[in-house]
Amino acid sequence: MLLTLANSHHPLSDAVTQRATLAGLRTPRTFEDAVAGCGHDPLRAAAISTLQINLGKRCNQACRHCHVDAGPDRHEVMPPHVVDACLSFLDASDIPTLDITGGAPEMHPSFRDIVRRARTAGRHVMDRCNLTITQLPNYSDLPEFLAEHRVEVVASLPSFAARLTDTQRGSGVFEASIAALRRFNELGYGVDGSGLLLHLVTNPVGAFLPGSQKALEVDWKRELHRLHGVTFNRLYTITNMPISRFLQFLIDSGNLQGYMDRLAGAFNPAAVDGLMCRNTLSVGWDGQLYDCDFNQMLELGTAAEAPRTIFDARPAALAGRRIVVGPHCFGCTAGAGSSCGGATV
Repeated sequence: MLLTLANSHHPLSDAVTQRATLAGLRTPRTFEDAVAGCGHDPLRAAAISTLQINLGKRCNQACRHCHVDAGPDRHEVMPPHVVDACLSFLDASDIPTLDITGGAPEMHPSFRDIVRRARTAGRHVMDRCNLTITQLPNYSDLPEFLAEHRVEVVASLPSFAARLTDTQRGSGVFEASIAALRRFNELGYGVDGSGLLLHLVTNPVGAFLPGSQKALEVDWKRELHRLHGVTFNRLYTITNMPISRFLQFLIDSGNLQGYMDRLAGAFNPAAVDGLMCRNTLSVGWDGQLYDCDFNQMLELGTAAEAPRTIFDARPAALAGRRIVVGPHCFGCTAGAGSSCGGATV
């Protein structure tokens, strides 16, 4: 399968440059002040319920909105000793969920071993899948493997319209994604009563906030079933974060300040309690610790007083830690909120 890929290189691929760009923007108040105004001074983590590990930036796609800046030309891959440290930390904790992401995490040479080890340890496993990976010859049996191990699949799809999806992700992506969804459905994924969970994730195709997650889910279920015979469990709406390629798009289109104004102006205090940074610990491919996947891409590590790498991580020292925040965090508290599990309100 040949995909037309967006350019994965741009002037803002350096995290320091991105942080400086965001810091130079005008906002009515800082994010620290915004959350302090609703009782979080500072914002702190609660108990860790999800360990999210980023296995690297290798991907068979190079999507225009990707905050990871992933693509076929990236070589960052989590080495074996970091994988072992992540799984040892998981074993030594009571964290119930392992969330595996990338890039395309399935391209990691130890992906299947990671799934097996986590499931053997009794953990719930989530795979953040771009769908098209299952259409490549070396990964064609991936849906069967995931079903065998009862892995929850969280699959990204920008739109149920082919043109909009291909605009954001590359020519041919929508067709390949539908083929993948049909295969998952054949195995029981997204089918009521099967216990095999298939959720879809959508980002807006442009510089605006997502619509109502509940209303969009109704539309998506109706249209995907009507047009393609596809079913799924839940739709997650995620706000495009002003990071990496989407940040470059905002700059190139002259929308950066306006988009940040929109995010900050839509700050919703009710979205704060459900922020993913409050119950998730994110591990980079090199073993560095972060409060969330977005902070990871900006290289904003955990606070100085908390453990900084998976090698010195201790659950007790990480629960209740101060969360490192910045202007980009307004993206997770705008409107109905945004997290790896969709809207927070």
